[in-house]
Amino acid sequence: MSAIKRRLRKEKIARACMLTAAIIITGSLFFIIGTIVWKGMPYLSLEMLTQTPQGGFYIGKEGGILNAILGSVYLASLSTLLATVIGVPICIFLNVYVKKGSPLSRFSKLLFDVLFGVPSIVYGAIAFSIMVWLGIRASLLGGVITITLLTIPIVVRTLDELIQTVPNDLRHITASLGATRWEGAKVLLKYVKPGLMTAILLAFGRAIGDVAGVLLTTGFSDNIPIYLDEPTATLPLAIFFQLSSPIPEVQGRAYASALILTIIILLIVICTQYLASKQKKNRI
Repeated sequence: MSAIKRRLRKEKIARACMLTAAIIITGSLFFIIGTIVWKGMPYLSLEMLTQTPQGGFYIGKEGGILNAILGSVYLASLSTLLATVIGVPICIFLNVYVKKGSPLSRFSKLLFDVLFGVPSIVYGAIAFSIMVWLGIRASLLGGVITITLLTIPIVVRTLDELIQTVPNDLRHITASLGATRWEGAKVLLKYVKPGLMTAILLAFGRAIGDVAGVLLTTGFSDNIPIYLDEPTATLPLAIFFQLSSPIPEVQGRAYASALILTIIILLIVICTQYLASKQKKNRI
């Protein structure tokens, strides 16, 4: 009887700890979002969304952050596209063309695990060295190089974990029908296609929210970038520079910029979940 009481006591303690952790994490999330909404909503206006910074914008005068919004979208979209084009073949090669459990497979996955956790400022420094070697100035292209290097490990490791969930029976059936490795790879990609959207979402979210990596490579401009060799503003950099100002008006705009960035990410999550649910139904 005492053993049963001890187990029940341990279960109650474990439930209390889990409940406490859930309350703290959820409360922190609502606190962060609430702070952004509370401080940013009064400064959010149509002018901020539709205009570029005018003279004196960073001392409280007229203008908006359209340049930073479009710069972030351009940078994140191009980087995610390149990371997907590069990362998917790498993952397919490691899971289809390389023997499972081989030293090359284990070493490659370990390497991408390490790259996954490398701080973005390190990628910024590496990309900056590449830019100096190639003679590229701080620009949208420099930011794309940085963020592509940053997001490739995200795509590779996320897709790799998804492929591990593919039933072995599916692989065996594909092989028994005489399919080539490339045909088997296409079957795997079709099976994990809904999850691939999640990998792309993770890469896009990391790309659009990074500040340390692009600080060295994109520069900053009040104009909307038209060419790849032009300096580019991003929302994280705009938030950083506005929060550095001692003027309350400019700091409020920083929170409004953070609110815009949060809304963009929320819309991406909603759209991706919707597309993933439709793809799951079609697969079934």
